[in-house]
Formats: sequence, C-alpha cells, structure tokens
Amino acid sequence: MKKFFAEFIGTFALVLFGCGTAAALGCNGADPNGAYILTALAFGLVIVAMAYSIGNVSGCHINPAVSLGVLLSGGMSVKDFIVYIIAQFAGATAAAATLMGIFGNNESLGQNGLYDSNIIKSLIIEVVLTCIFVLVILSVTSKKKFSGLAGVVIGLTLTLIHIFGIHFTGTSVNPARSFGPAIFVGGDALSSLWVFIVAPLVGGAIAALIYRLLIKSKDQEEA
Repeated sequence: MKKFFAEFIGTFALVLFGCGTAAALGCNGADPNGAYILTALAFGLVIVAMAYSIGNVSGCHINPAVSLGVLLSGGMSVKDFIVYIIAQFAGATAAAATLMGIFGNNESLGQNGLYDSNIIKSLIIEVVLTCIFVLVILSVTSKKKFSGLAGVVIGLTLTLIHIFGIHFTGTSVNPARSFGPAIFVGGDALSSLWVFIVAPLVGGAIAALIYRLLIKSKDQEEA
C-alpha cells in the first residue's frame, strides 16, 4: 500500500503541476514562448521533487511506460506492476479532476493532441521520445554511483523531451498523464487518447529491450 500511495501522490503531482502549468499559462505548441519553456520546466522539476521524496518508497515511476520498462528489464514483479498502473491512472485522474475544479472549464487541461492530425507521425514521435526517456531512467538508476544524481538527470531529460515534443503532440510519454486530462476534456483529446497510451508503452518496451541487450549485458560482462 505504501508503494500504491507513493505512485498515486507522485502521478497526482506530475499532472497537477505539469498539466496545470500548461493550462494556466495557455501553453501552445505552435508558439515557442515563455509558457512553452515554463511548461517543460514544470514537468521536469516535479519529477526531481518526487524522485527525492517518494523515490525511496516506490522508485518514483509515476508513469506506466516507465513501470513497463522496469518490468521487462527484470526490475519488478507483475504484482507490483499492476499496483503501480492502478495507482498511476488513479492519481492522474484525481489531478485532472482537481484542475477541472480550479479552472472551472474543460477547454484546456494540458491535454495531448495529434501532430498535424496525423496518427502515424504522432505515434512515431511518442514512441521515440518515450524510448529515450525510459532508457535514460533504466540506465541511470541501475548504477549506484549515479543514485545521488538520478533524480536530477531524469528531471532534466524530461524537460528536454518536453522542449522538443510540446510543439508536436504536447508531449505525453506517459499514458496516465494523457488519460486524466482527456477524460475530462473529451472531444479530440479523448478520441486520440489511444495513441498516447499505445505509443508510450511501445516506447517503454523498446527501451527495456535496448537496455537488456546493450547496457545490462555490458555491465554484467564488466562485473
């Protein structure tokens, strides 16, 4: 239950501060302005904050794609994986409901959208971005010598990914983060939600494969 609540709180914070910043500042991927950069920073900074607060409880996945990557790389059990997924989606939904109450409308809650109304392009972008993000997480958390800086590295990586990806899809790389806002906003956000669930999971799985084949096997050889 401690892991459940840790993942719930972490995902709640991610959606509340990340998507909340996007909604409050009117972040528009077509306009590379201050709102764009601040939204990217908000997502990265909340990861840093959560990593150093709940990281010792659950590992601070707060993302189903990350949990899938950890599962496939041999870092967690199926039972824990299920608990994490439920907690993450619950936390994201609760945060989106909170944002709905704060802003009083459902026009924008930081939801994701298809790039150029193109499913294929959006799938490719999200798969690639998630793969890079999860690969960094698996790599940096696998070495004890990096444990003190892991939260900062992961947070900066997510910031970088958002700086690049907001223009295209709003940057998901996290099925739970996309799910919460979409179910309250509805419309196009809800109809395209499957893209932002499938693509990050595929990206997470590919990252786990790369990690096992290249990085984990190399570390085992050196040991």
